[in-house]
Amino acid sequence: MPIGSATVELEIPASASLKDKRRVVKSVIARLRQRYNLAVAEVDTLDEWHRATLVLVTVSNDPGLVHRQLEKAMDSLETWRLDCIVAAYEIEIW
Repeated sequence: MPIGSATVELEIPASASLKDKRRVVKSVIARLRQRYNLAVAEVDTLDEWHRATLVLVTVSNDPGLVHRQLEKAMDSLETWRLDCIVAAYEIEIW
């Protein structure tokens, strides 16, 4: 059973506080969960105002489907929000 994960580095340049950052991150997480049925969590850079690290995880019988779903989620994330920028991401399937 293939498991796929994507580690995403977000930059949030307009954030002036942790409260601003968390508002953006919570919105991104909720939208990814709802639209792509992914498990999503903020895992690093919790106390930095302008950066967030998210991990997206999905499971399927088909490794190609896992990769496509994570790629679609990343493509959408890059176009959804104007207040956060995808700085980098890495997809792993095992």
